[in-house]
Amino acid sequence: MRRPSSPNGGGIFVGMRVKTSVTIDETVLRAIDRATSPERSRSRILEDAAREFLRRRSRAAREERDLRILDASAEALNLEMEDVLRFQGDV
Repeated sequence: MRRPSSPNGGGIFVGMRVKTSVTIDETVLRAIDRATSPERSRSRILEDAAREFLRRRSRAAREERDLRILDASAEALNLEMEDVLRFQGDV
């Protein structure tokens, strides 16, 4: 189930929490543990990091799609702009 991010830091995914097991580098785990606090558990840090990764990935995909659209239209847009500039030069 998807929902937009909420202003209070809520995520893009809503649903029940499930327990899982992951294998990560020991140095990374130590850094995560140093970042924990009574208000922010290891699980919360990893979940937040995953959400941020997914947001960035989604944004990059949108930007790539938009760039392909612009690239496909670039020649026609450039010709139209040249026409506009020629017209302005004649005024």
